[in-house]
Amino acid sequence: MAAAAATAGRGQVADYIPALASVDPDAFGMAMATFDGEIYGVGQVERPFSIQSVSKLFSLALLLAEIGDRVWQGVGREPSGNPFNSLVQLESERGIPRNPFINAGALVVTDRLLSATGDAAGAVREFLRTESGNSKLDTDRVVARSEAEQGHRNAALAHFIASYGNLQNPVDWVLDHYYAHCAIEASCRDLALAGLFLSKHGLRVDGRRLLGRTDAKRMNAVMLTCGTYDAAGEFAYRVGLPAKSGVGGGVLAVIPQHGTLCAWGPRLDAAGNSVAAIAALDEFTTASGLSVF
Repeated sequence: MAAAAATAGRGQVADYIPALASVDPDAFGMAMATFDGEIYGVGQVERPFSIQSVSKLFSLALLLAEIGDRVWQGVGREPSGNPFNSLVQLESERGIPRNPFINAGALVVTDRLLSATGDAAGAVREFLRTESGNSKLDTDRVVARSEAEQGHRNAALAHFIASYGNLQNPVDWVLDHYYAHCAIEASCRDLALAGLFLSKHGLRVDGRRLLGRTDAKRMNAVMLTCGTYDAAGEFAYRVGLPAKSGVGGGVLAVIPQHGTLCAWGPRLDAAGNSVAAIAALDEFTTASGLSVF
């Protein structure tokens, strides 16, 4: 797409995770999955990439399906206004992370999903395999190990949360499952299909209900306000869709009652969002008029 191409050379790959530093910085793909499961795409829509924080929307959805509103006893629903790996608010808010999409909040969600299922990372992986139809989708163990070796900030977050009694499982277990689901590799096609349940008011690919309509609505709301780190306002202004981004360069956006869009480009802006993906999504919603506004 023209808008994505125009961003060439802007932004940096997430080289603080060494295993992600070698990705082609100018790769790009975007896929749209329609309400009835049709796929349209441009660029490298079948190329797997590290989904990173995009996995957090799936872990949250699975946890909501397991324990309902009890999710919100351990994590909030407000934008943080701080970087995704910040410790700043945890002390003043007594170990309750602002929202489930910053790292601290995702650690709490992973902890509760581990308690509920016995295998948080496995639950996310199996859900993605089923919804995408890609049985080979899996965690990249090299990336997961790379994250763990460099994950001092996440370990600090987890220990700080645990010090307030807001983790149910040992910190090392929570971190292992967190890194494992963030390091899942999937393509734009895979993620667009896997996210369709949020466009379909909580219904899975086989027609079974994962979430009630109210929970699906609320998930979309939290994605809109918190899903793109501390640039959610700018993303809503430009794109106007609920979305979740990841530092692997992916952005999964929901067009309620129409379908989903997943765009990918490894170069990131200062907030950790893909420069090319956001430009492409901006161009799409502007040209099509498909936004929530």
